[in-house]
Amino acid sequence: MQNSTTRKPIEIKISTVVAVAILLNESSFPAVEAALKEMTAGSPDFFDDEFAVIDVEAITDQELDWNALIPLFKAHGLNPVAVRHAREEDHATIRSHGLSIDVVSKPRAEPEIQASQVQVPAPVEATPVAAPVAAEPQVIIRNMPAMVIDTPVRAGQRIYARGADLIITASVNNGAEVIADGSIHIYAPLRGRALAGATGNTEARIFAMTMEPELVSIAGIYRTFENGFPPLQAHHPAQVKLNGDSIEVSSVKSAG
Repeated sequence: MQNSTTRKPIEIKISTVVAVAILLNESSFPAVEAALKEMTAGSPDFFDDEFAVIDVEAITDQELDWNALIPLFKAHGLNPVAVRHAREEDHATIRSHGLSIDVVSKPRAEPEIQASQVQVPAPVEATPVAAPVAAEPQVIIRNMPAMVIDTPVRAGQRIYARGADLIITASVNNGAEVIADGSIHIYAPLRGRALAGATGNTEARIFAMTMEPELVSIAGIYRTFENGFPPLQAHHPAQVKLNGDSIEVSSVKSAG
């Protein structure tokens, strides 16, 4: 019996894809290659075929060997899908590798106003005005919605709480990845990857009842634990936050 539900051959829906940003600050191929080798410590699955956007804003005035750089990133487990701030003369070469050009929108310039177009209001007689009463101080409470996950996050799974905090009441296993634009709260062991503040929120934090992660990240700044997790924090409730430009791990009990 034919299914009564009509299915279209193709459907287009809104989907969220998380991509890492490769910020290139150096145009020298040997320097970039050496930095990648040091970063990954020779591990072929360090990035696990992550989607990536290459940003060359810091070196837009320098010539880049795209025919060598793009295969280099792929060889280290990164999967470039677009280039941001690329020179126009490089667009054809970049597209020939199957990458898109990520156009960064610029703020629209306000139209100039000629002096003859400015209308000056006629003067009016000033009238006494009572002194304003001091307003009560405004209290701003930042409230972000939350996504709640009640089942274990298994190897190969990726969960992204877009525009929200992420609350998980079960374990995050090795090989799993959890991402949130806000903070991440895990009321169980964290053994996979956790990336909070994915859109740049430096105030985001990661909390877990047991901290044994492969990688943690706050607002794009990450830290791995190839040499093991800090011994005083392992198997205890802990939090991860930014301290300047570095990741800080501390016990929840001792946090000030």
